[in-house]
Amino acid sequence: MRAAFEPTTDVRDYRFCHRLRVRFAETDAMGVVHHAAYLPYLEECRVEFLRSVGHPFDEIRREGFELPVVDISAHYLRPLRFDDVVDVHLSVATARGATFELGYLLCVADEARATAVSRHGVVGPAGRPVRCPDWLAALART
Repeated sequence: MRAAFEPTTDVRDYRFCHRLRVRFAETDAMGVVHHAAYLPYLEECRVEFLRSVGHPFDEIRREGFELPVVDISAHYLRPLRFDDVVDVHLSVATARGATFELGYLLCVADEARATAVSRHGVVGPAGRPVRCPDWLAALART
């Protein structure tokens, strides 16, 4: 299933930003970030976002929820390079039923370099889908 949300390149559309620096090990021989390295950037931002809203992953798990990624897509606009300082912006785009989507914008010096969407399921202790927690649904833009 394709994401229902199309992320924008306007930083004002995102409620959270996490800064990171591109490491040499994430690049190829030309100093360009390998496409697979973007996924850990998104995950790092997601973890920090949840912590910032008072729901770190360990607490979410204690509450009986897991938030597996069920779909992810990225649109590469311009390459990231070794030693770039990257602002990874995040917003909760949708939260309906047992799924939610996060939108991401990756920028270097306010220049959009990539957008991405991750879709997550919400599962309970028995491994079955459950409704998004109220606090998460309240963070959604739509």
